[in-house]
Amino acid sequence: MLQRNYHTHTYRCQHATGDVIDYAKAAIEAGLTTLGMSDHAALPDNRWNSVRMSMPELDDYEEAIELARKECPDLTILKGMECEYVEEFHSYLEDELLGERGFDYLIGAGHYTPFEGGWINSFEELNKAPHLRAYASFLGKIMSTGLFAFIAHPDIFGCSNDKWNDDLTECSRDILQAAVETGIPLEINGLGLRKIPKQTSEGPRPQYPWIPFWEIAQEYPIKVICNSDAHHPRDVAGKLDKTEQLARRFSLNLLEELPI
Repeated sequence: MLQRNYHTHTYRCQHATGDVIDYAKAAIEAGLTTLGMSDHAALPDNRWNSVRMSMPELDDYEEAIELARKECPDLTILKGMECEYVEEFHSYLEDELLGERGFDYLIGAGHYTPFEGGWINSFEELNKAPHLRAYASFLGKIMSTGLFAFIAHPDIFGCSNDKWNDDLTECSRDILQAAVETGIPLEINGLGLRKIPKQTSEGPRPQYPWIPFWEIAQEYPIKVICNSDAHHPRDVAGKLDKTEQLARRFSLNLLEELPI
């Protein structure tokens, strides 16, 4: 049984419930030894601010983590963030979050993909070959920065595709090759297993993890990490067992602890 979860949100992202202490207490009850808090990071220009904390909430977030550490001394609580990578804010991530504020780690996420001068929604619009190429290239760029401990749910293109196809294979191989070259772990994400299944022409399936991606992944010497992606305290260890089973099924190199 996995005893660590590094992907946990709070009410500050506006689509989760509970604060750090609530997740900490739930983690102890679930038998976890390490809880990584990783709410959606504020960005200096407050873009996409309906699904993340605002800059003024950063101090409060850190204080909530410190309070939970004091109240739950037997639980290792790490201070992290799940981040969109916007190149103009590279120094904010590196110098302020990892530097001045001393965050333990950052998660790289591609919820949005840069495309032709704008941004597309990666949950809804990765159903065309040019979009998939842009997504794979972007994840490769994120990995190459060296800022991130792992990449969240790399297979979220499962949300916007009905059947597997050659474009998805090409996209997957590009992502996996980048993970090999950079050594950055990829996440098998439990939230996708808790969401309403995607109805497809081949029947219902989880939106993600999408099995064909991880089936291809077994051909590459990548590292993987399993997380619950909790948005409610009750889900602090949600589907960790199923994500671990998937990693074992394909004999993937599963990291039970992040080297941070």
